[in-house]
Amino acid sequence: MVDERYRALADELVAMATVDLRATREAMNQDDYAAQLAWRRVTVGHGDRLAEIMAEHGWPTVRLVGPAAAVSAWKLAQHADRQLEVQRRALALLAEAVAAGEASPRELALLRDRVLVNEGQEQIYGTQIAGVRDGAPVPWPCVDPERLDERRAAVGLEPFAVHVTRTEPAPDPWYESEAAS
Repeated sequence: MVDERYRALADELVAMATVDLRATREAMNQDDYAAQLAWRRVTVGHGDRLAEIMAEHGWPTVRLVGPAAAVSAWKLAQHADRQLEVQRRALALLAEAVAAGEASPRELALLRDRVLVNEGQEQIYGTQIAGVRDGAPVPWPCVDPERLDERRAAVGLEPFAVHVTRTEPAPDPWYESEAAS
């Protein structure tokens, strides 16, 4: 349910995520440099707008904008890789929302790993894959790999071995199903 005072914001976030998803899919073609550049422009524009939204409203929680828009805001933060300050602000606000029971620990874990990798640090949950070598996904370095699945389970993520079976850089089906609801 969306707070009607925030219906326009919710619709805007979902529309932005739809554009992001389309641009992401088009940019997956490694040979289409125009699509990759378009995706970068989309993500920067969306990062700028997300920064404005966070400055005005804080984190767009499910209570505020509904589930589809809340997931959309998270996805936009994930893709703001060229705007580390936007990601850091999103991370801080999302952490507050999770502590208040108004956001997903899973989303927080994914964004935390993304920010850590973008800062050149080891990730915590092993969610960020650096690439594929000899047909197998290669993750970015991770702290304390022996306890990785324990940390992943605590935030609702599947075991790492399951996570790395996804070798194609396809959009997360969880995201698509949540954004569609």
